[in-house]
Amino acid sequence: MNYGLISVIILIVSLILLFIFYERKHASVKEISLIATLAGLAGITRVPFAALPNVQPTTFLVIISGYVFGPWFGFMVGAVATLVSNSFLGHGPWTPWQMMAWGLAGFSAGILGKIMKKPSRLCLTIFAFVWGFLFGYIMNLWHWLFFVYPLNLRSFIATYASSFYFDLMHALGNLGFTFFLGKDFINVLTRFKDRISYSEIPVKEIDN
Repeated sequence: MNYGLISVIILIVSLILLFIFYERKHASVKEISLIATLAGLAGITRVPFAALPNVQPTTFLVIISGYVFGPWFGFMVGAVATLVSNSFLGHGPWTPWQMMAWGLAGFSAGILGKIMKKPSRLCLTIFAFVWGFLFGYIMNLWHWLFFVYPLNLRSFIATYASSFYFDLMHALGNLGFTFFLGKDFINVLTRFKDRISYSEIPVKEIDN
């Protein structure tokens, strides 16, 4: 039984249902335009960093989008950003996994924004750092299901151990982008959100 193929089918169906659910929320044209713009930015900025081992600003931008505009907005930005970036870097069975992983990063950042209205720079940086590993763990599961045989605890541990360096680079990249650019990006997006009267969550800016 090809568990990797089954997982892709399950994820594709899940993503379709999530997109349908979001569409039924009757998102405005303004909101959809924002998602397209931020997803395009998050996706296209991954391309120049493709030569670096797992260092790219996509996760950072998805997290910031979710934090400012809310969970579902963040999920959509993450999922669509994957489609944008993979249009340049190549689609494959990994695409649904990346869409779900980046979508969950944006969704969880939106939840963080609801729980902590004004988190410190350090708190948000730690959040982004942790997501560098969480994203890697999700993608490691795809790799394990598709390419590793036999599927047992030993091969599972070996798969995750072998990816530690790449996951660490992703986490450190998130840390750097968020620590040095996070405050400015959040404040700019917050003021822009206020200007266009996007009202899913209260307006907030990040502390120093």
